[in-house]
Amino acid sequence: MIQPTILQKKDTVAIVSTARKISLAEIQPAIDLLKKWGLNVEIGATIGLEDHQFAGTDVQRTADFQKMLNNPKIKAIWCARGGYGTVRIIDTIDFTAFQKHPKWLIGYSDITVLHNHIHNLGFQTLHATMPLDVEKNSKHALASLKKCLFGKPVSYSIKTSKENKLGTVTGELVGGNLSMLYSLLGSDSSIQTAEKILFIEDLDEYLYHIDRMFMNLKRNGYFNNLKGLIVGGMTSMHDNAIPFGKNAKEIILDTVSEFDFPVVFDFPAGHLKDNRALVLGEKIKLKVGEEETTLSF
Repeated sequence: MIQPTILQKKDTVAIVSTARKISLAEIQPAIDLLKKWGLNVEIGATIGLEDHQFAGTDVQRTADFQKMLNNPKIKAIWCARGGYGTVRIIDTIDFTAFQKHPKWLIGYSDITVLHNHIHNLGFQTLHATMPLDVEKNSKHALASLKKCLFGKPVSYSIKTSKENKLGTVTGELVGGNLSMLYSLLGSDSSIQTAEKILFIEDLDEYLYHIDRMFMNLKRNGYFNNLKGLIVGGMTSMHDNAIPFGKNAKEIILDTVSEFDFPVVFDFPAGHLKDNRALVLGEKIKLKVGEEETTLSF
C-alpha cells in the first residue's frame, strides 16, 4: 500500500465536509489545533453550506472535495464530520490527480466510504478524530493524530478485556464503521479482508442490527482467512422491548466462533472521546495477551 507523504510544518491541511452540515464556529478548535502544530489551513466551501441536513448539495460537496484532491498544495484533507452523505458522492469523484500525488485523508464513521474506496485504489488513509470532536477528544487521541501525520512511530497498549480471544498476528489493517462496511457490500468500495486484520466500530445501533450486519459480513466471506478482529467502541447500543438476548460482544463472538483468529474488544477508537488514530492499509502487529493487548505499526 502506498503511504501519502508525511506532513512538515507549514504544510496545508484542508477541512471539508462530505456529509452533514457544519459551521465555521464548530471547526474553530480544529483550526486552532492545526495552527498550533505549525500547519496552514484551507477551509472548504462546504463549511457553512446547508442543504437540509447536508453540507451543501451533492454537486457542491463533490466539487469542494474534488478541488482539494486536485490541489497539489493541499497535503491532507480532514473531513469535518460524519453523519451521512459521503456515499452519495463517491462515484462522482475523480481520483486521477490523487493517485499521482496522494495525500492523507482523515476521518471516521461515514468517512469509512472514502477509507474503503481509497484502500481499493492502493493507498493508506487515516482513521482518526474529526474537527467536530476536537474539543471533547482526549489528549491521547489528538497526540496520536499528530504522530501519524508527522510520521512518528505509533503503538498502543491496553488492558485485555475478559472477552478477548488471545493470539499474535501480523497483517494489513482495514475497516472502519460497521454500518458503512455493511452498506458498501457488493459495490466497488467494498474491501477484501483475506490475510488482513479488520477493525470495526459503531454507534447508536440496535443489537439485532449488529447481529444482522455481522451475519452479512460473514456470508460475504469477511471472516474467511481473516488474521484478526479489532472491535473499537460499540457505543450507545439499543435493545427492543423484547430483548435480543445478547450484548454486542456476545453477538460478535457468536458470529466468529468457528474461526480461530484473535479478537480484541474495547479498543480505544471510534465514537469515543479517546479515539486513537489508526493507519488503514498499514501492516500492524497485534498481540492479544492475558493481561495486555498491544498494537504496533
